[in-house]
Amino acid sequence: MIQAVLFDMDGLLINSEPLWRKAEIAVFAEVGLALTEDDCKKMMGFRLNEVVAYWYLQQPWSTPSTEAIEARILTKVSQLIADEGTALPGVYHALALCRALSMKFAIASSSPMILIDAVVEKLQIKSYFSVRHSAQFERLGKPDPAVFLSAAKMLEIPASGCLVLEDSYHGMTAGLAASMRVVMVPAPDDYSDPRLNVAFDKLPSLSELRKKHFA
Repeated sequence: MIQAVLFDMDGLLINSEPLWRKAEIAVFAEVGLALTEDDCKKMMGFRLNEVVAYWYLQQPWSTPSTEAIEARILTKVSQLIADEGTALPGVYHALALCRALSMKFAIASSSPMILIDAVVEKLQIKSYFSVRHSAQFERLGKPDPAVFLSAAKMLEIPASGCLVLEDSYHGMTAGLAASMRVVMVPAPDDYSDPRLNVAFDKLPSLSELRKKHFA
């Protein structure tokens, strides 16, 4: 029986993926990397330190440090969330449905805690989540299942009793590796990706989440 719902954040609760791409393109340009939207998309679902390390390997720069680049990107994304962040369709429907079904709630995201906190404040959804957990505290990020397994442990719910809501392939892979039920809500451009068909279900938006997904 499903007893808890683990929400991803970026691209599921908030339309932050374009903000991440905007921040990454701007900051990496400062060190000579001319990234495109597609370059950024292929790193969706990874932790920020993994993204910066990846691009450093592709085209190393002398200064500033990779840690400084991470900090600059975080600062820019935080500001963009505050200025431009909006809830994706169906977020409040999904939260209300889960609450009506007496589910426990957690956010389990690749984003650092500072951004998780910024998003729940921006969307005014803090009261729903008794657990907010970031992969920054795990040895490995998604597609490793650690962030989901830790969130389930914090909720005191077995992995088999958790439903994961995700938008990215790497997030889906992490949820399945944790032996959890995964419902995908991919971006329109990714909806036809055949790799996502192994999920329990695939929805065009959280507005389509129904009681049957918890049965």
